[in-house]
Amino acid sequence: MRRFRRDPLGYIEDRARCSPAEVFRLPWGAWCVRDSELALAVLRDPLFHTGMSTFFGTMLPSRSAQILLGRAVRNVMRAHLPAYRERLPEGAAGLGPASQWPEAGPALVYRCAAGALLHPDAPPALQRLLAKAVAGGFTARQPYMRQRVRAEMLRPGLLAAITEHVRDRRAEGSAADEPRDVLDAVIGACAEGSTDRTVTDLYVLLFQSIVGNIGYALAWSLLLACLHHPPGPPWPWTAEGLVREAGRHRPFVWMVGRPVPHALEFGGLSFAPGTILSVSPYLLHHDARHWDRPELFRPERWNEPGEQGPYLPFSTGPFTCAGAAVAHSMITGAVDVLAQGAHLTVSGGDARPLVSGSALPRPFVLRRTLKTPVRPAPTKGGERHDRCNPTHHQEQAR
Repeated sequence: MRRFRRDPLGYIEDRARCSPAEVFRLPWGAWCVRDSELALAVLRDPLFHTGMSTFFGTMLPSRSAQILLGRAVRNVMRAHLPAYRERLPEGAAGLGPASQWPEAGPALVYRCAAGALLHPDAPPALQRLLAKAVAGGFTARQPYMRQRVRAEMLRPGLLAAITEHVRDRRAEGSAADEPRDVLDAVIGACAEGSTDRTVTDLYVLLFQSIVGNIGYALAWSLLLACLHHPPGPPWPWTAEGLVREAGRHRPFVWMVGRPVPHALEFGGLSFAPGTILSVSPYLLHHDARHWDRPELFRPERWNEPGEQGPYLPFSTGPFTCAGAAVAHSMITGAVDVLAQGAHLTVSGGDARPLVSGSALPRPFVLRRTLKTPVRPAPTKGGERHDRCNPTHHQEQAR
C-alpha cells in the first residue's frame, strides 16, 4: 500500500506488466483485469452485470428505477445546457487572473449549473449551504485527512436542510410535472414509499457525481494542456480533442469494480460470489497494443486517421453513465470559454494524480491573462489608423 500511495498509476502498471495471468490482485484485496479485450468482455458480460448498478446502492428498488432516474437527470442537465453555456463567461471572469485548482473546477461548474441542480426558487439558505459544501471539497473524497474532516463537518447540516426541502416539495407535489431541476427528477423517479432521507441521499450522490466528475475532469484538461504546451502561443488543439485526450491520459474515474453476482470464470481464474472484480480505464487507455505512444499527452491523436483504442472515461456496457455526452459538452464548453482570448499558464501541480477513490489533480494555480486587443495608432493629424484592418486606407479613399 505504501508503494501504491506514492505512485498509484505507476504501481498498477507495474503489477499489470508483471502479472503472468490476465487478472491480478490489488493491494486492497480486489482483483483487476489486465488484458484489454478481456476487460471489455467483462464490462459487457450480461452474467457479470446481473442485477442492479452498485452506484445507487440499495436506495432504489429495481434496475428499471435506476435507469429511469439516470435518464431523468440526464434530460434535466441537457435542457439546461444553453443556460450553463450562457453563464460560463461570467463564471470564468469571476475566477480572476489567478485561481486555485483543482477546487476551482467544481466551484465553476456549480456556479454555472446551479439552476439545473437546484431551482432558484429553493431556499437561499440551502443554496448557500450547497455552495459552501462545494467550496469545502464535498464533491469528491479528498486525499488528505484534514480536507476530509472539513468536508464531513458540513454533511449533517446540509443533509438536514435538503431533507426539509424534499419534504416541502413532496407535500406540494411540485415534481409531478416536468422536472425543473435534478431534485425534481429524483423525487419523480422515487417510489411514493421512499423516505425523504432516501431522496436526499440519492440527490446528494448525483449532485456530487455531476459537479465533482465534471469539475475535476475540467481541472485535468487545463493542467495537462498547460503542462504540455509552452506559454504564449495559443493551443494548437481543439477543445474537443483536448478534453478527450485528458479523459484518456488521466481519467478521473480510473478504476471501476463490482461484486461478482454468481460464481464466474474470467482469465482462467474462478471467482466466488461477492468477490470484487475491477477494470481500470487507465490501463485500457494506456495499452500500447491499441494506442500509439499512449504515455504521451497528444490531443492531436483525435484528428488522426485510424481507429482509436478502447476509451471509457464514463465506463461502457450496461452501466455506462447516462449523462456521458452531456458531461463531455459541459467540460468542453468550459475549456473553450476559459481559453478564449486568454493566455493560460499553471504553476505548481504535475501529471501525478492524488488517488483517493478517484484520480484528483495535485494543487496548482491557473493564471489567466486576457489578451490585449491592438489599439489603433494615432497619426499626426489626430486620425487613428487601425493596424488590424489592412483595408482601412481603401475604405477611406472610397
